[in-house]
Amino acid sequence: MKESWVIEVFSAGCPVCRELAQEIRRAACSCCEVQVLDAHDPQVARRMAELGVKAVPAVAIDVALAACCAGAGPDLKVLEIFGLGREG
Repeated sequence: MKESWVIEVFSAGCPVCRELAQEIRRAACSCCEVQVLDAHDPQVARRMAELGVKAVPAVAIDVALAACCAGAGPDLKVLEIFGLGREG
């Protein structure tokens, strides 16, 4: 059985990010090390890029981006369907 988990919460400091961080802390067990990381920090931004984070909040557990956070983020093709770039 695993002795500990490292949980990284990538946050921009917005209310949604803060709420997720609180929920993660409440749900974490005594073996969990929860780290809330500021997406504005250049080192954190590099880490996010390495993991493929496209939107915040996002969570990685033991250096793997959680499946619920992978591939998320705005999709320009979808936004164009809804009118992005279309006049009138």
